[in-house]
Amino acid sequence: MPPRTKTTARTPSRSSTPLAEPLDAAAETDGQLDGSDEAGRPAGGAARGGRRRSGATGGGGAGGAGTRLVIVESPAKAKTIAGYLGPGWQVESSIGHIRDLPRSAADVPAAYKGKPWARLGVDVDNGFEPLYVVTPEKRPQVTRLKELVKDASELYLATDEDREGEAIAWHLLQTLKPRVPVKRMVFHEITPQAIRRAVDSPRDINENLVNAQETRRILDRLYGYEVSPVLWKKVMPKLSAGRVQSVATRILVERERARMRFRAAEYWNIDGRFAATVGHDGSAPDPTPLPASLVALDGRRLATGRDFDSSGQLTSTDVVRLDEPAARALAERLAGATFAVRSVETKPYRRSPYPPFMTSTLQQEAGRKLRFSSQRTMQIAQKLYENGYITYMRTDSTNLSETALAAAREQARQLYGPQYVPDQPRVYTKRVKNAQEAHEAIRPAGDVFRTPGEVRAELDTDSFRLYELIWQRTIASQMADARGTSATVRLGATSSAGEDAEFSATGKVITFPGFLRAYVEGADDPDAELEDRERRLPDVREGDRLDVRELRPLGHSTSPPPRYTEASLVKTLEELGIGRPSTYASIIATIQDRGYVWKKGTSLVPSFVAFAVVGLLEDHFARLVDYRFTASMENDLDDIAAGTAASTDWLTRFYFGDGGRGNGNGNGASGDGSAAGLKQLVSERLGEIDAREVNSIPLGEGPDGVPIVVRVGRYGPYVQHGERRASVPDELPPDELTIPKALELLSAPSGDRVLGTDPATGATITAKAGRYGPYVTMDTDPPRTASLLSSMSLETVTLDDALRLLTLPRVLGAAEDGEEVTVQNGRYGPYVRKGTQSRSLESEEQLFTITLDEALALLAQPKTRGRRTAAETPPLRELGPDPATGRPVVVKDGRFGPYVTDGETNASLRKGDEVATITIERAAELLADRRARGPATSRRGARSTARAAAGTSRTTTAKAGATRTAAKTTSTTRSKTTTARAGRSAAGSSAVAETGNGAGQAS
Repeated sequence: MPPRTKTTARTPSRSSTPLAEPLDAAAETDGQLDGSDEAGRPAGGAARGGRRRSGATGGGGAGGAGTRLVIVESPAKAKTIAGYLGPGWQVESSIGHIRDLPRSAADVPAAYKGKPWARLGVDVDNGFEPLYVVTPEKRPQVTRLKELVKDASELYLATDEDREGEAIAWHLLQTLKPRVPVKRMVFHEITPQAIRRAVDSPRDINENLVNAQETRRILDRLYGYEVSPVLWKKVMPKLSAGRVQSVATRILVERERARMRFRAAEYWNIDGRFAATVGHDGSAPDPTPLPASLVALDGRRLATGRDFDSSGQLTSTDVVRLDEPAARALAERLAGATFAVRSVETKPYRRSPYPPFMTSTLQQEAGRKLRFSSQRTMQIAQKLYENGYITYMRTDSTNLSETALAAAREQARQLYGPQYVPDQPRVYTKRVKNAQEAHEAIRPAGDVFRTPGEVRAELDTDSFRLYELIWQRTIASQMADARGTSATVRLGATSSAGEDAEFSATGKVITFPGFLRAYVEGADDPDAELEDRERRLPDVREGDRLDVRELRPLGHSTSPPPRYTEASLVKTLEELGIGRPSTYASIIATIQDRGYVWKKGTSLVPSFVAFAVVGLLEDHFARLVDYRFTASMENDLDDIAAGTAASTDWLTRFYFGDGGRGNGNGNGASGDGSAAGLKQLVSERLGEIDAREVNSIPLGEGPDGVPIVVRVGRYGPYVQHGERRASVPDELPPDELTIPKALELLSAPSGDRVLGTDPATGATITAKAGRYGPYVTMDTDPPRTASLLSSMSLETVTLDDALRLLTLPRVLGAAEDGEEVTVQNGRYGPYVRKGTQSRSLESEEQLFTITLDEALALLAQPKTRGRRTAAETPPLRELGPDPATGRPVVVKDGRFGPYVTDGETNASLRKGDEVATITIERAAELLADRRARGPATSRRGARSTARAAAGTSRTTTAKAGATRTAAKTTSTTRSKTTTARAGRSAAGSSAVAETGNGAGQAS
């Protein structure tokens, strides 16, 4: 297909109507957005190549004698660059994206509210023209930037040199409408030299990158807004689907399914410890012990874990499987045998260094070595980049510039000696599948690298640790190979029963450490032996007799496939070519925020809600979660970024299909060659989906032959066996919900106790255990309920207690102004209330004893803030100093549950975190994530802003494209399903399913 014309003006195929832009920021339409783009920046849109290019390199107005204005994304970046440029320059931040597609119906300008495509924010019937709005919180900054542009002599757009950065620059250009010369300023590191080079070598906006970003944004909007309502109707309200998010969730669910199917198998072998009895070359026998394991019996290989399938059955008949009695008996028969060395095989060992970090490998290694989450790693790396310590941290390249090669080699030579540096620089040109823009690898900034010791005093603990990791990896990448020898020793004996038993030992000796002096890579499996670890063997030779020090039978059990960690999930996504390395951190954060995944230690555990969602998508929208199809979309987006494919044609095929004319690229084609587009696929399949079937996960059959299933209900998952039901505990991983465990849950007493009848009405009163605690209920219509007091329990509560509780809330009387005064037992304790005023009571007993006068006196007192009480409450646990701040971290019990705090920042414990087992490392991660999110926004203030914004209709960037048939329009029935109770993490995230390719993404 022909690409769009690369021009700064509209293409002839597009309408020539100019963009509808307000004269000032105050005239922009509200567009509150809470998502993030594919790089983790505040969400925003961009424009596709070949359209809306008016003034792509600035207007022709005279530049005046004002200062030169530079606009970057973040305030921290602006501050660093301002220090390098000096007088005559002003550096300001856009604070991320300033525009995006409307987030909700309230964000759509009045002029477009009646349009059938308004809910999407994309006119699918007119070339997929996007509707952009300026977010309310960015309006003051946009106003400031417009004022600064008026007084500037030149405008430099210095956003990051990737698709998102290019899109931010384009949106700034379209919104600010500068009448001064505009230059695109790019750099990979923030150092005085790099900034000067960027000023001296500006370029134009890369339309292909902008084009690709907008296409991705529109694609994710269409995917999220079309597929997510299906989940709302068939699974649970407020769920979301996304192009990469759903595939990542599927990967985790498939692994958990494998763990659920897995059946362990037991096998035994014998570990021996031997000692040399013969010295060589005039020396005494080598005292180094020789550990070896039984590997063969009578010439047949001994079975190991890899010889069993997931059902616990052997996959080969050519191996010997020992059980415990056989292994112990064999060890006894070998106790008096004579062991000798049968062979010694040595060969040279050589290991080359690892390439410098790119985004994905940095996330993996920081997860393995520093225990950082992917999101935390990117937050720290962003800060290091903005403050001039490292190069750009969103990159798919392992390449180093000539200056970086020289700096790394010189530093290695100075620190370790010339013998540790090869004659020629090492060049790493391998890039990952679907690599995006060709940046440099992540490395220390500057033409001369600063050592970790030189920056230690300037960085907090976590920033220093990550900088040190990047520095070590960069230096090691230019060092010499590690060299040594590896050896395999075979030894054996004949048992008293005539059996031939052969043992094997392997070892490695490093004779020249090379790059290992600077860096050793970690392993995903903490129990695995690192490839570069040295293991010495004694000096033994063929024919040498050995003393037996120990023969120990050892039992082994096959293990299920390990759950993914953040590091291993990132590695898998990269290998499959799904998503972008720069998006992985936000993808993982999104699936946790949506309740699809929770953490157990470092493992990612999918919830049963995730099982239901993935099952629905696999059964009815298999193509949308197909790994190859998702990866192929990345290839198509790369073609658009390269200017070799047209975005509108590609989106048309993806959304509407191509009637069989497609070639499989983005056309929605399934494996059978059909070419149905996304719109048709969703509309046709919705009626076929059986919600009960989708939300049922079979576990197997009970002893009576009746199936046992897990169902995802409105209030969470529960297990069902016939007519019996029981809730599934939140902290129970799916693979641990076995048939015996399910029967145990079903057999547990419900806790319901009939207490008696109400003397006044004759209604039955029952004490029950509820999801939010024990309570009593009266079977009236509607039923009356009351929570038990903290001093009561289900086992001891009486009918009198229940009758007393059911008098609540109690009306005390009316105040002088006529307002009613009541006393109530709330979620956070007892309190009195008058209108909107409330005050907490000191004890639950006051619920029944406080008088109207006492309540009015209490209401007249100033309201006590909760912080005072929290400060007086002793901590549940003391964890130690925070590695980032040095302040002591404790666990406390708050009104919303347990949380960790360092005295300044509070962070709630998440699902999977336990007060008794949480570590200081996990607490530091929670606190760091909370700090990175910034202060919480007042809901009351947000509602006020929304109401004020709704009062004014403002037109923003709308597109009036060529008219297309109205038959292509779509309509959506709003979900009127009641939302699940607050507290269910899987249902309580966001009513909007689509986001950008990042945090909260529909990617």
